[in-house]
Amino acid sequence: MARWSESLPAETVLSQAEIGVIVADRAGNVVFSNEYVSRLLRLNGSAAALVGQPLSALGLLPDGETGRAEEVTRQVLSGLAWEDTFGGHRGDGSFLFVRELAVPLRDPSGEIDGIVMLVTEAGRRDTQREPDRLRLLERIGQRLAGSLELDNTLREVAQILVPRFGDHCFIDLFSGDKLIRRAQAHAGGWEPPDGTWARVGEAISYPPGHFVQQAISRLETIVIPDLQAGFYPAPSEQSMSAADQAGLTSILAAPLYARGELLGCISLALSRLTDRPDPHYDLSDGDLIGAIASRVAVAIDNAMLFEAERRTALAFQQSLLPHSVPELDGLEVAFRYVPAKPLATQGQGIQTQVGGDWYDIIPLAAGRVGLVIGDVEGRGARAAATMGQLRAALRAYAQDEKSPADIMRKLDEWVRSTAPVGAGGDPPTVSCIYLIYDAWSRELTFANAGHAAPLLALDGTVRPLEVRHKGVLLGVRGRGIRGLPTYREQTVTLPRGAALVLYTDGLTDRRNRADGDGHYTEAEAVAMLRDALLEAPASADALAVAAENAVPGDIDDDMAILVFRSSPNDLASFERSFPAEPIMVSEARRLATATFKAWNMHPDQVDLALLLVSEVVTNAVLHASVTPSPAGRRFDLELDPLPTDAPPPGVSVGALTPASGLALGAHYAPVYRPREFTLRLRRGADTVWVEVFDPDLRLPRLRTARATDEGGRGLYLVEQLATRWGSRPTADGKAVWFEIPLDNKNG
Repeated sequence: MARWSESLPAETVLSQAEIGVIVADRAGNVVFSNEYVSRLLRLNGSAAALVGQPLSALGLLPDGETGRAEEVTRQVLSGLAWEDTFGGHRGDGSFLFVRELAVPLRDPSGEIDGIVMLVTEAGRRDTQREPDRLRLLERIGQRLAGSLELDNTLREVAQILVPRFGDHCFIDLFSGDKLIRRAQAHAGGWEPPDGTWARVGEAISYPPGHFVQQAISRLETIVIPDLQAGFYPAPSEQSMSAADQAGLTSILAAPLYARGELLGCISLALSRLTDRPDPHYDLSDGDLIGAIASRVAVAIDNAMLFEAERRTALAFQQSLLPHSVPELDGLEVAFRYVPAKPLATQGQGIQTQVGGDWYDIIPLAAGRVGLVIGDVEGRGARAAATMGQLRAALRAYAQDEKSPADIMRKLDEWVRSTAPVGAGGDPPTVSCIYLIYDAWSRELTFANAGHAAPLLALDGTVRPLEVRHKGVLLGVRGRGIRGLPTYREQTVTLPRGAALVLYTDGLTDRRNRADGDGHYTEAEAVAMLRDALLEAPASADALAVAAENAVPGDIDDDMAILVFRSSPNDLASFERSFPAEPIMVSEARRLATATFKAWNMHPDQVDLALLLVSEVVTNAVLHASVTPSPAGRRFDLELDPLPTDAPPPGVSVGALTPASGLALGAHYAPVYRPREFTLRLRRGADTVWVEVFDPDLRLPRLRTARATDEGGRGLYLVEQLATRWGSRPTADGKAVWFEIPLDNKNG
């Protein structure tokens, strides 16, 4: 309009305005008509051919009643305007529903000199269609409100509109600066030929002048009542050919615009694929598709925001979980994590189904492995954050070589410390089971905190692992329950080739039935899980896949699955105990040399390993039994007569109790066990571990020896030359261990 700011020719307005303008004289004969009237009436010639014809011959005046056209003409020529909506017929015989306004045309003197008619296509049978339109809007609104899964929502919206409101529906959304076809539907199962119209997921580019391009650039609904009345470019010749094949007759295109951002466009088309009384849209249809587009745009924007939040939450949670299995000897491990779909919770809207389920695989000393699976109560960012902190705490306790029961007690204390401050906030509750597996001895030691018992799969059978102490959930004591039993350990021997399947309750709890309403009971879900494991191959990965797909239906909670399977073959090892005497250092070296050579270790590796064996064994000999062992501390609680003279040896004078006439004799009797140490050698696929056990309770620590010190350099040497080293307490004292890589080129 800027270029017309000085003058706006009337001819330009009349020729470009998309409304019919007809001028007739007092006799009712046409003296002027713009080109839009020709398109509206689908005339073969130009609008100039109408000049001279009577208004009544154009079909633009009501002709259902005798004399109605003459009555309208007389009313307008008398100075009164006339307005009405009625049905007529075009030049090709098709039905036309028009809205008309006729006003008197006056000359400069004020005399009525003729009639001016403004004509536009009106909604057909609006009164009859209004209930259907309301039901259509209601149905689409319900669908948009019921889901935040974008692709499914768009697909179902397209399927609702076709064939009820159109024969074809296309929804295109921007991805960056490109338009991507996200959903489409066609009446009667018709499909466009390959290479013509864009498929779902493909990019599409509309040329200038295309109705979709107009809707996007003008940010308004475009209505093309008759596609044959004008030329509209297509994205390609193949696309135009498909349009001709389908027989497109009318088009609607509305921009998807929400919160100040253009998201894409929705377009509908009528065609000859269906038998409709009048396969053409009108302006009222444009109003309807505009209302639908505004609702769809808001739903798309909400879904995009939710998907972005969900991706962020999932990325956060999955970053806290292990992505790969560490190299393990004698153990095959597989895991799965499955987030639940978005959940509508009462009073809380749609929630991201990120939760607190987690698992971990932790390499420990001398080839042992710590395995854990757990579930933090609730869902959302707080549950995921608590899970991440809990996993980090457990890893720290595990690397400190604490026992499973000790770790459970420490974790329970940590969970109770996370209770919100003030207002009586409760800490979260957590189910958890932590296991330590030794692949060489096949011993499995574990402690449980209210978690479901793992399933043991072996030789074609699946049964729950016997868990004698189920324990209580972590954090329960924080709710005022103090007198609960402590966490206890249990040790079992895992048979060759046995597999343990650990899972969180998302796998078996509240799974929607596939055959009707309601949910499977937990017993039904566990039975289906056991059946699936029975039919699966024996590998850990196959068992994990079978467990993931065992129970049909969407999950209400996220779930984690951890499967590990023991090796069917024994691993190479050597173990021998020696008196804690200096001469035994050379004997330990001799046996270690023979073992290393039997394992085909490289001579350079043997020399390195023997050097470190000497240092660790010498340390054990020097410190073994310097202090009494735990088993050597004996307290004798006896009731003795009150002595009349000096107390017997071993009885403290302060222990006498004259008032009672009795003496409580506390005898501290150091019992020195034979000084002994144990050398254990283990061979893995790529590593050799050396452990030395002794009864001394003191754990070694690395220190820097001074120039004048005669000792203190052994552990420093181990620190520099071994891949890893460490120490851990045992039931009888401690163990010092180190590992070195194995050169597999020598077998």
